[in-house]
Parts: sequence; structure tokens; C-alpha cells
Amino acid sequence: MNINGVIFDAVTYTTLLAFCSSYEEFLFGLQLHSLIAKQGLDCEVYVGNALITMYSRLNRLGEATKLFDTMPTRDLVSWNSIISGYSQEGIYGFEAILCFLEMLKEGMKPDHVSLSSTVSACGHERNLRLGRQIHNLVIKTGYESHISTSNILISMYSKCEVKEDANLVFKCMKDRNVVSWTTMISMNEEDSLSLFNKMRLDEVYPNDVTFVGLIHNISFHNLIKEGAMIHCFCLKTSFSSESNVANSLITMYAKFNSMRDSRWVFDELNSREIISWNALISGYSQNGLYKEAIETFLLAIKESKPNEFTFGSILSGIAAAESISLRYGQNCHSHLLKVGLNNEPILSGALLDMYAKRGSISESRRVFEETFEKSQVTWTAMISAYARHGDYESVMGFFREMESEGVDLDSITFLSVLASCGRKGMVDMGHRIFDSMVKDHKIEPSQEHFSCVVDMLGRAGRVKEAEEFLGRIPGGPGLSTLQSLLGACRIYGEVEIGERVAEALMKMEPSESGSYVLMSNLYAERGEWQKAAKLRKGMRERRVKKEVGFSWADVGGVEGSLCLHGFSSDDMSHPQTEEIYRMAKWLGLEMIFREIEHSSI
Repeated sequence: MNINGVIFDAVTYTTLLAFCSSYEEFLFGLQLHSLIAKQGLDCEVYVGNALITMYSRLNRLGEATKLFDTMPTRDLVSWNSIISGYSQEGIYGFEAILCFLEMLKEGMKPDHVSLSSTVSACGHERNLRLGRQIHNLVIKTGYESHISTSNILISMYSKCEVKEDANLVFKCMKDRNVVSWTTMISMNEEDSLSLFNKMRLDEVYPNDVTFVGLIHNISFHNLIKEGAMIHCFCLKTSFSSESNVANSLITMYAKFNSMRDSRWVFDELNSREIISWNALISGYSQNGLYKEAIETFLLAIKESKPNEFTFGSILSGIAAAESISLRYGQNCHSHLLKVGLNNEPILSGALLDMYAKRGSISESRRVFEETFEKSQVTWTAMISAYARHGDYESVMGFFREMESEGVDLDSITFLSVLASCGRKGMVDMGHRIFDSMVKDHKIEPSQEHFSCVVDMLGRAGRVKEAEEFLGRIPGGPGLSTLQSLLGACRIYGEVEIGERVAEALMKMEPSESGSYVLMSNLYAERGEWQKAAKLRKGMRERRVKKEVGFSWADVGGVEGSLCLHGFSSDDMSHPQTEEIYRMAKWLGLEMIFREIEHSSI
């Protein structure tokens, strides 16, 4: 048409601009805009509206706003185009609301598009008060009968955490579509299954988003039987081939501790995006299957481009895996540098944590120093790393530096500092930190914070004070808190308190050997052999077995093995046991010889 010399008119341009909805077509849209400007057609209202819509769809809100501001005349579509543009982006909800209010000031009457876009913006901004006012306007103007407007009202009330109003809007709807039902299913975690059944009775066919919301709620409430039923429904209706539904199923089975089913869903996928790989890696890590997580990660980086979630999942897995060689963590670090994700704050924190948990505090410090923008997560991860290694001076140094830099302190930061104070025996400082957290930073102490204080008091020998502090813990003390206090009772010979704590522990975890062993040792150290023997007999009768402590050795790249070699006291399981014991004996004699040699100098 253009080659044949036919001059485009306003209608032609408007039609063509409507098709410029992707980034591939954006350059063509820019060319059309240039031609429109040359022909002076940009003063035409509907051409300007089409241009604003094009730029808004492609998230070019700066150009859209400039066009809107220079329009000589504006109609309702002009206002709707710019309000919708701001609203759909999500982060410009405030601008959308201001634009709507300006439109009302100019005397323009809103329609269902204006109202829906502004209600959506109120949801993004969590502005419940204005959202309710616009809801009143929707009722006054008679647009509550529009399904799309009601759907967005439900979504707005859900985001503002006012489920009662969302349910009321839903009940008042005469007609409901799949979006209406899906929003309600996603919002109502406890009633999602009954809503899904009602949706089917209402003859509304679900879509993939419906199943994503439903599966999430089933996973959250650990409804294993219902999860299997929904999976069967997805298989029958072919929704299981949708990548977002399949990813939800992988995550669901991982939460059910059924990685075999997660793997089956993954293997059935026709095409695997990085999100699917991430779901599987994360599932393996969460279930303690660290070797499988690393093997999956190594396959994923061959088939897909990893993102920050891929590295975050595998790094947390390596950090928690005592039996996996640190070399794999170092390899992940190298790969992370290659793809340019080393400056991501979350990943910097994950790297710090991984190196610290695996005993390489120097590497943690190096990652911290190389991090370009040090976020709250990065600072807290470094403090936690030093706290884990018992370096009280470094913890307090970083804590004070964090305060002086104006970085916000969160509950995890204070938890690490309190733990460090406890290990160092700095009780007074620990009390000051705890009081500062509550009074100065307005952070509500959790069970973990109270437990740190109990542990701190117990380590310092203030066992009676620690027992009194137990009563302040919300929801009561946990297993680790009581075990810590029982350990302090053994060290300081507090038999009466130890008996009360041990009794509480045995009720809480009858099969946990730690409480029996600690209390038995306490009796033995006080010479109360009959009580110690009675406790040991109780262990045998209840078939409580003491857990064997393991150490791990990285023996190098033996046949490319992922795992370290684990061994315990008097272990005879290794095929080279004789050589190992011979070498250990030789090393022991060598140490004795050198000590004698050193003392004689």
C-alpha cells in the first residue's frame, strides 16, 4: 500500500498501531509515529489514543505520558489509555490514582474501564480507603454489573486483606467467569477445594491459573490426598502439560516429601524452562537430597540459562549438606561469576552463608568485600557468619558499622548478635542488645530471640534466671532451648532444675536421646548412680538409641564423587581401614615425639 504511493490516513494508522503490541513490532510502531508526526496527524484524538496505548503496552510510560500531556484535546479513551498504562505496570499505582482524580476534576465521567483501572491501582498501592470510595462510585454509576469491574474489586479487597468485602462482592455478582472463581480460589486458602467444586457446578471451565492457585493452597495445608486428586484431574484435562501447572505440581510434591512424584512430573514435561529446573532443585534441597540437587543443577546449566533462583536454591543446599564437598560450592561460585550474577544481593548473602557454614570464613569475608552494593541481607549474612564461628569482636564490629552506615537492622541481625553474646558470655551486653531491639527498633522478639537469652544465661551459670526466663517465651520453649538449658544444668550441677527440664524434654520428644544422656551424665557426676542407671534402663525399655556423631573428610576428586567420606568413632566400614588406623597411629606417635622434642629444648 505504501509502496504504491497510497497515503495513509488517521484510520489506517490507528489500525496498524493496534497490532504493535510486542517488542518485535515496536520499531515498526516508532516508524509509524514518525510518519504520523510528519503528516500532522498526531493532533487527531484517536491517533493519539492509539499511540498512548502502544507505548503503555510496551511499558514505555515516559513516552506515553509525554504524548498525553501534549494532546490538544482529550476524550475518555485518552484518559483510560494513560490510567490503564500506569495501572498495568503495577509500580505506578499512585500515578494512576492521581490521573483518575485529575480526570474527575476536569468533569470527565468515568466508565467501567476507568473505574477498573483505578481500583486495580488501589490494590497495588494497598489503598483500601480510596478503593472503597471508588467502589461506591462504581455502584452509583451502575457498573457493578460489569464482570471485569467486580473481578478487580475482589482482587483489590484481597490485596488489602479484607476478605469479607471480597466475598461480599463475589456473592453479589449475577454472572461470574473463570477470573471471578480463580480469584476467589486463590484468596480463600481453606475453602479453595469447595469453591473449585462449586465452580464446576456453575459450569465455568477452569484455566491454568485456577490450578496454580488451587495447587498452592493444597500444598500450604499439606492435603496429600486432595493433591493427588487434582493431579489426576490435570492429567485428564491435559492441564498438566502447561508449564506453570507442572511447576506447581513439582513444588507441591516436594512439600509432601515425595520427590519421586516431583521427578515424574518433571520428566513428563515436553519442554523444560529454567523455572521447572529451579522447582526440582529447590525440592531436592528442601528434602535433604543434596546430591540429587547438585546433579540436577549440573544438568540444568547444560540445557538452560540459570538465574538467581537457580543459584540461590543450590547454594542453600550445599550450605546445609555436610556430606557434599565444598568444591561444588566453589564451582557454583565460579559459574555465578561467569553469568554476571555475583552482584545480586540475595546471591551475595547465599554465598556468604554457604562459605561460613562450610567453615571457610575467609571466603565469606572476600565475597562481602567484593559485593558492590551491600544490602541489609549482605550485612546480616556476614554478621551471622562470624557469629557461627564464635568471633564476638568481628560480630560487634560489623554490627556497629552497620548501624553507622544507616542500614536497617532486622530480627535476624539481632538474633545473630544475641547468639554471639551468649557464646562469649557477654550477658550484660546481650541484655542491652535485646532491650535495644524491642525499645529502639520496635522489633517484636520471637521464640528464637528469647531462646538466645535463655542460652546466654545458662552458659554464664545463671541457670535459675534462665529457667525463669523460659516463661516469657511466646508459645513455650522449643526443643533446642530446653536442651541448651539442660546442658547448662549439667555443667553447673543444677540437678533440680535439670530434672524439670529433662521431664519437659522427654514429654516433648520421647525418642530424643540427648535429654536422657545429659541427665544421666549429670546424675553420674553427682555420684547418684542409681538414678543414672534407672535413666539408662528407661532408654533401653523405650528403645531410645544414642545418635552416633559423624565427622567428614574431603579426600579429593575420587572418581568424581560428590560426597565426602563420613566416619565415626571406632569406625571399621572403610575398605582401607587398616591403612587409615596405621596412619592415625603413626601421626599420634609423631605428635608425641615432637611434643617431647619441643619440651626438651
